[in-house]
Formats: sequence, structure tokens, C-alpha cells
Amino acid sequence: MKNLLIVSLILSISAGASMAAIPWWEQPTVCRVSPSNCYPSMGAGYDSSMWDVGSNCWGQKMICPEATIAQNDSPVAMERGEIARGTGIKQDFDTNVLNGDCFGVRKTINNGSMASVDGKFVNVWCNGVLDNVDEVLPNGEISFSANPSCTELADNGYIAVLNQRCYGKYYDTAQYYIECDAAGLLPARLIVLNGANYETTATNVPADQRAADAIFDTMHQASSAQHDKYFTK
Repeated sequence: MKNLLIVSLILSISAGASMAAIPWWEQPTVCRVSPSNCYPSMGAGYDSSMWDVGSNCWGQKMICPEATIAQNDSPVAMERGEIARGTGIKQDFDTNVLNGDCFGVRKTINNGSMASVDGKFVNVWCNGVLDNVDEVLPNGEISFSANPSCTELADNGYIAVLNQRCYGKYYDTAQYYIECDAAGLLPARLIVLNGANYETTATNVPADQRAADAIFDTMHQASSAQHDKYFTK
């Protein structure tokens, strides 16, 4: 019995010495950190050294500052759960698209001719159309305020029509006159000047083809009456 006790003590001491020789971070424990990665490959746009507590894995996405509500000065590392819930991320940005060294580009539709601003899609204007540019996109520029009216665009020779992948087609104001509707919002007609001066203040400008025909008929009747007065026997 005494010998058995001595042998047991020796085995216990040997096991303890063996465990002590293994570094603590390599010893098996229920609290051991998972070695798995959150993403299959983490190049540009990721920080592989960041621990994702919610997903129990290594690696966090870097979200571009313009895509965050807090308007940070540099990219922000976020866990997968935060991104999925949209925590701190603007609704107008897609965080699945890499933008340089971070994720987050403004959402677009119609081949990039319209972009999301405050949850609504607005026109992406061709370069040089807008007087107040708030953001430059691959296909052109956007304004965070309301889209410019027909009158505002016409003053610079533009009409709000799709021009490839952006809006705004230019017409030389020396050759064309852009007439807007009564509210100044929508283009009504594009008038070819042919060297003439178009007077928008004239009171006898016909509203449509029927009115123009009526004016012509009146002129023709007056001309015929004058002819009959001087050249009939």
C-alpha cells in the first residue's frame, strides 16, 4: 500500500512538471481562442489581426469613412454582425464593394446613371452640368439637394436627358433655344434658331401648331384681300 502511494505521487509530480513545460497559450482549455478566420482571404479592405467577438473568428472588414454615419476620417473596422445589421452604416452605401483600401460605395442603378441619396435615387449628371457639385462618381456628379429645374439647366444650354451613362445633353445657345413648360420644370420644345433671335416676351408666339396655322390663315386672308383690292378690275 505504501509503495502504491509513492508511485502515484511520482506520477502526479511528473505530469505537473510536463504541463508546466508547455506554454499557457498552447495548453488545452475551454477558454482557448478559435484559430478560424472570418473570411476565406483577407487582402485589401480587411484587418486580419482584429478579433470578431460576435462571430468568434479573426478578421474584420474596413468600412470607408464616407459610408459611415459618424463621418470618420479613416476606415473603420467592423464585425460581421454589425455590417449585417447596418449598424453605423449609411443606407445609401454598398459595403460589399471594395473601394480602394476599404469597403463601401454609393449604390447606383441604370448602369450608374442614377445614385442613391437619402434612400432615393437621383440623376448622375455629366461633368460640367451642375453648378453645385456635392460628390463625384465614376459616371459624373451628384447634388444632395433637389435636381436642377429645366430653367436652371437651359440657362447653361443643357436638357435633362440621358447622355450615355449620365444626364445632361448640351445645345449651343447660339443655335438652339430650350423652351421649358410654364412651371420651368420640364423641357417643352427645342427650337432651332437658324440665325433668328427668339423673343420669349413676345405676345403673339403660338402655343401649338393649331394656333400657328390660325395666324398663318389670317395673314393669308389679309394678303389676298389686299391683292384683290389693287389688282382686280
